[in-house]
Amino acid sequence: MAAFAGYNMPVVYTTITEEHMAVRNSVGVFDVSHMGEFIVKGKEALGLVQKITSNNASKLEIGDAQYSCMPNMEGGIVDDLLVYRLPCQSCDEDEIAFMLVVNAGNLQKDWDWVNAQNTFDAKVSDISDRTGLIAIQGPDTIDLLQPLTDVDLSEIGFYKFRKGTFAGVENVLISATGYTGAGGFELYVEAGHTEHLWDTIFAQKREYTVLPAGLGARDTLRLEMGYCLYGNDIDETTSPIEAGLGWITKTKKGQFNSVEIFQKQRLEGVKRKLVGFTLSDRRVPRHGYEIKDQDGNVIGVVTSGTQSPCLEKPLGMGYVSLEYSTPGTEIYISTGRKDLPAVITKVPFYQKDPA
Repeated sequence: MAAFAGYNMPVVYTTITEEHMAVRNSVGVFDVSHMGEFIVKGKEALGLVQKITSNNASKLEIGDAQYSCMPNMEGGIVDDLLVYRLPCQSCDEDEIAFMLVVNAGNLQKDWDWVNAQNTFDAKVSDISDRTGLIAIQGPDTIDLLQPLTDVDLSEIGFYKFRKGTFAGVENVLISATGYTGAGGFELYVEAGHTEHLWDTIFAQKREYTVLPAGLGARDTLRLEMGYCLYGNDIDETTSPIEAGLGWITKTKKGQFNSVEIFQKQRLEGVKRKLVGFTLSDRRVPRHGYEIKDQDGNVIGVVTSGTQSPCLEKPLGMGYVSLEYSTPGTEIYISTGRKDLPAVITKVPFYQKDPA
């Protein structure tokens, strides 16, 4: 266990590799109740969400979710988040509702930011403390969970959600967003029911491995997919364009924070880019290590690194000068004592064999 964002979080239950491979090959279950959830509703809820996020929330129908980020005023990122378009209960006919799912480490900062930006006819409420969240990930997830719910899980598409009864608990939000690349679902539930859902999931009879998984495996899984982690790969100083998140930065949707900066970056290009890389050496690249060219010049910095359980070699992500960002480019990761040879690699690093 380790302290994180005011919570005592499970880093590892057995081993990171064992939990990682359970997610890739069968099922892993994560307690991620530390994540923050804000409800935004009202006549101008869409206006607020559009102003503070980079993606186009106007495209969302009830039952849709969307990956997005909240830009600051200087072209950096306050946080990355999920935006859910909710059915609006106890609302007037012209009111709509959203749920913003934010990172636990940024919860207070995000809350202050959203409220400071709220010049709209929209009400924002923080439901984080009364919301539990369990993520069940892996290829056998539907088989494990379907007997516990009246919702047809096979009908929930990627970045979609449904509400229904799960393990006898009503009004559970079941979504399919994921942070592992292994498929699966997330269960949002009133916090008091979280333990019941967890215990019921593990009590299910099955012929395959189901393991609890901690933050360690969550990090190795997301890195194999090349997914960004806030505080490592993206932060207040990184642009979503630099970070390869141009696909969630809809500069033609209308006015939102830093849109002019992103439009300029699209037009003129950026000077650095977040890339993936792999090493032949056994040592793991660490956050903050310098990235060098073949002549020993510093061209960037490592933001994340790990030993890949599936690929059985070290890999990482980092920002490099644009001219070094092409896959196949040879670089060096400086440990301070030694420069380790590496090669720029297209992400995702891991792709499941279609066979």
